[in-house]
Amino acid sequence: MKIRAGFTLQYECPQPTAMLLVLNIHPSRRIDLLSDQVLTFDQPIEAVGYIDGFGNACSRIVAPRGLTTIKTDFEIYDSGQPDVLPENAVQHDIKDLPDEVLVFLLGSRYCDTDRLADFAWKQFSDTPLGWPRVKAILNFVHHHITFDYQKADPTRSAFGGFTDRTGVCRDFAHLAITLCRCMNIPARYCTGYLGDIGVPVDVNPMDFSAWFQVYLGGNWHTVDARHNRPRIGRILMATGRDATDVALSTTFGPTTLAHFEVVTDEIPVS
Repeated sequence: MKIRAGFTLQYECPQPTAMLLVLNIHPSRRIDLLSDQVLTFDQPIEAVGYIDGFGNACSRIVAPRGLTTIKTDFEIYDSGQPDVLPENAVQHDIKDLPDEVLVFLLGSRYCDTDRLADFAWKQFSDTPLGWPRVKAILNFVHHHITFDYQKADPTRSAFGGFTDRTGVCRDFAHLAITLCRCMNIPARYCTGYLGDIGVPVDVNPMDFSAWFQVYLGGNWHTVDARHNRPRIGRILMATGRDATDVALSTTFGPTTLAHFEVVTDEIPVS
């Protein structure tokens, strides 16, 4: 199937401000593009692209004083198949993990493993290793946190989500990632597009989505604690330790997000 996706973002800057942007789709999905996916600006801005340490396609800009609009719009092919659950994938001993995977066992800015390790071992130590343990964590987080856009908090960590029991998709992801890491299952944060394809339309405005991946059986596998079911049409933008690494924009000065619009729609077959 084909999906049309894109966004319009506007930033208000009181002075010229350096910014790092993680707004391109992930390099692994570029092969599926049916049209160019490029960032456009309504100001004469030079964007310098680079690949960060996690393999994400990023951009560096200096936004001028005033209002800057950033857009992209593209079409992409998708298999139309739901996420494949790693039901038969084994959990690796830590000594057998690739070196580059080890960082996804460690605590990070929003995944405070030191504050949740005792709970995790008490709650999940009796579950079988591998997928059954991941599934138990997904089920717990899905029922423990109540989704509420009005309760979004960009400073909330996994422990904060655990105690507040409310939040948005990033809170579900952070808590589940942290519990997986506590149980020696490598887990990394993902951000991207996820439209209402194959499910009832969400009454809330379209937003970027957060989910995560676990490393089992020698591969990374997509899982989602918020929805807790396989979904169709994910378009990955970036992966990292947590939301810090995949922030849409990191600004080096005062900046206000003045407008935010995201589109992800299946293109009907003519």
